[in-house]
Amino acid sequence: MSQASDLQAQGVTQYQQKRYDEAAASFQQARAAYEAGAQPDMAAEMRVNLGLVLRAQGKTQEALDEMGEAYLVFEAMADQKRQAIVLGNMGAAYKALGDKEQAYLCYRDAADMFSDVGEKAMYGETLLAMADLQMSERKVTAAAATYEAGLSEIGDLSASQKVIRNLINLRNKMLGGGSS
Repeated sequence: MSQASDLQAQGVTQYQQKRYDEAAASFQQARAAYEAGAQPDMAAEMRVNLGLVLRAQGKTQEALDEMGEAYLVFEAMADQKRQAIVLGNMGAAYKALGDKEQAYLCYRDAADMFSDVGEKAMYGETLLAMADLQMSERKVTAAAATYEAGLSEIGDLSASQKVIRNLINLRNKMLGGGSS
């Protein structure tokens, strides 16, 4: 493994262990190493990782700044999948800031991109995030429909997702509709 990828792996481990300051330092060092190695896409991924660390530390605006820089790199590379991943993460950050409108826009754009590149599971997960946002705004009918659409795109459902899917199917049967 290269020094950059070693630093990246170290940062991931530190992040998972909630050692955020150390993870941030590792991701910054990995970014510098990827930049020195002329790997702008990987350097941008380190910006996303750093953004996740900053968000976990409650530094949400700084996280958005890092993610926004990464987005520009992926946009210039026409890498829609990575753009969508960044937008999904930015949606979560905007939600944390209480900016539900911007969060929804990020999620919607991410979902569209995931759909365009054939990433069904990521598309479904993004729809679930949109549904959670709709539910937090008390848009229950829209949230249920969005959640149902999201579940239909995800292959392996968690136990709680299976329960929700079954409840949606029961509701649909009671209302005279089919099951999903």
